[in-house]
Amino acid sequence: MDENKELTTEKKPLWTRDFTTITLGSIVSMLGGSMAGFAVSLFVLDYTGSPIYYALYIFLHTLPQIAAPLLAGPLMDKFSRRRTIYMLDFCSSAIYLIVALLVLTGHFSFVILAAMTLLVGTIDSVYRVAFESFFPMLISEGNYSKAYSVSSTLSELTLVMIPISTFLYKAFGITPLLFANSACFLVAALFEIRISDVEKIAPSAEKYDGKKYLRDTKEGFRYLFAEKGLLCVASYFFFSSFGGGAGSVVTLPWFRDNFENGEYVYMSVWGFTVLGRAIGGMLHYKFKLPAEKKFAIALTVYITIDVLEGAYLYTPLNVMRLACFLIGILGVTSYTIRISATQAYVPNHMRGRFNGAFAMLDTSGALIGEAAAGAALNYLPMRPTFSVFMAICALAAVVFIYGGRKHIRPIYNTHA
Repeated sequence: MDENKELTTEKKPLWTRDFTTITLGSIVSMLGGSMAGFAVSLFVLDYTGSPIYYALYIFLHTLPQIAAPLLAGPLMDKFSRRRTIYMLDFCSSAIYLIVALLVLTGHFSFVILAAMTLLVGTIDSVYRVAFESFFPMLISEGNYSKAYSVSSTLSELTLVMIPISTFLYKAFGITPLLFANSACFLVAALFEIRISDVEKIAPSAEKYDGKKYLRDTKEGFRYLFAEKGLLCVASYFFFSSFGGGAGSVVTLPWFRDNFENGEYVYMSVWGFTVLGRAIGGMLHYKFKLPAEKKFAIALTVYITIDVLEGAYLYTPLNVMRLACFLIGILGVTSYTIRISATQAYVPNHMRGRFNGAFAMLDTSGALIGEAAAGAALNYLPMRPTFSVFMAICALAAVVFIYGGRKHIRPIYNTHA
């Protein structure tokens, strides 16, 4: 009887009306975000002419990503995630439209830029929690891995807009790109409105106030600490982001210091990571990993990625490119196993709080890694600094993932 049930589950289609709709909306949104996001960074550098102001811009965008996901989590478990998603996309469309008009009419200033950056950073953070909590509800049983491989592949393919946006920015300036991004968010919101109301949240007679909000927040923390497998996974990914933060501080400056036109060499090397992730996503869509081996594969992948990243800067360029290609394939494997397993495991009514806490740990790890690596560079050369940070990540994989294998294996080794 169980075998028949499993066969029925596997035959359920992934590309339902709702999954197709949210995927199309995501493509439009990601294309606009990739196109305008990098161009805005170039615009900030050109507009301010100051690396200090540029660093402030990055800081203001990142700052809300620490607290906003955690604060949004309980609300995403209480109110409509679907409505939150399309309302935030409408807000983003309006913000980019207003900024485009201000730039066009000459009324733009750094104060406006700072306010916009904080607002967009907050919206992006809340949107991430809402989307990640709502997306699993649109996936049919047995198709989690395949669905997340689609999502990962599309997010990598939209990175092709970065060089295109650079060309368009140089040719036409920032204003047309801001208008285009506003239009993309508007189209994405119009797609998202068409998604079925799968949440079916009934109006509650109970007033939702600050006391109940705090109660729900505490309940989310109690759930995370009670679920030792999820806690071990979240703890490892804090250290993984810690290493990623160090990499963002070290790698580009190292390439610029050691190669003529180092930024282009850097792009030529890390472009293979994007290629690897895109191909890896396609492979995960086509082939399903054996459920009983997912934990072993994930542990191997985590350690291998950490070792490759810690060592590749010591190798010739072509070996770097091969290493980055492997990092890309392994990275999408890590992502697909982790997110499909955890999102299938966490109950729907707790998913917002879990995703909010996970996002907060993820961002905190990256920021601490950036600060710690910046401080370490005062005492150590760039490559050894990065190697030390990645060694810490590999050790964290052993401590938290292998050490928590008893609790993580039942979460990862599923047919999700």
